Amino acid sequence: MSLQFLTEEESAAVDSALLTTPEKFLTRLTLSTGKLLVYIAKDLGTTVESLSNEQIIGWFEADSKRKQTEGVSASVLKWDAKDLTDLPTD
Repeated sequence: MSLQFLTEEESAAVDSALLTTPEKFLTRLTLSTGKLLVYIAKDLGTTVESLSNEQIIGWFEADSKRKQTEGVSASVLKWDAKDLTDLPTD
């Protein structure tokens, strides 16, 4: 499972927008979040509008667990945390 958060074209469009640096960051974050919410909804067999906070948190927990047990390449969110001491052990 993999997800591209922003294409080069989308990133270039944000770069060329008449926005401040913080506004560009927020725009990128919002566009990426929208894509991730669509992905999560499809993965859970529901609509974005129907997603609950609990479902979103549960999805992130499942992806984190997959990363811990199967490695970064098995997870949707590919960032690799170097210090995992703050993760719950249960």
